[in-house]
Amino acid sequence: MRLNEIKDNDAASKNRKRVGRGIGSGTGKTAGKGHKGQKARAGVAIKGFEGGQMPLHRRLPKYGFTSPNRKNYASVGIDIIQSAIDAGKIDPKKQINAEVLKLARVIKKAKDGVKLLGNGSITSNIDIEVTALTASAKESIEKAGGKVSIVVRKVKDKDESLSTKA
Repeated sequence: MRLNEIKDNDAASKNRKRVGRGIGSGTGKTAGKGHKGQKARAGVAIKGFEGGQMPLHRRLPKYGFTSPNRKNYASVGIDIIQSAIDAGKIDPKKQINAEVLKLARVIKKAKDGVKLLGNGSITSNIDIEVTALTASAKESIEKAGGKVSIVVRKVKDKDESLSTKA
């Protein structure tokens, strides 16, 4: 095969329809738009219009609600923390917080804080500081002899400050 022999497959490209080019073309005069009416004009936009009937998107009920004040937590399971401890990325004797988790590459960003989930199990005795946690996560850590403290993040005038709450 040479460069001059390269060509598209049959029907790979199709010529566009040339409308309004005379009666012999089949799409002349009104260019396939019929006579008069809103759809025959330029700039028509009637996506949800059903001929005066209440449109489907208005007949169906609104669904769900997203709070503008919702918190976006970086969630971490206790099994992931245990595997990071086993790999030597986290020292279980020191206090574990968002910065330690970030340095150990367990989380990418702290976002609005760290939420601890009760996935899996933990064997290490750890002292962890999180923004939110599940009941099962707290139970697992306390069962292993660890301690959990909750930190409340307050954002004032785009200046983040941390205040602790026991």
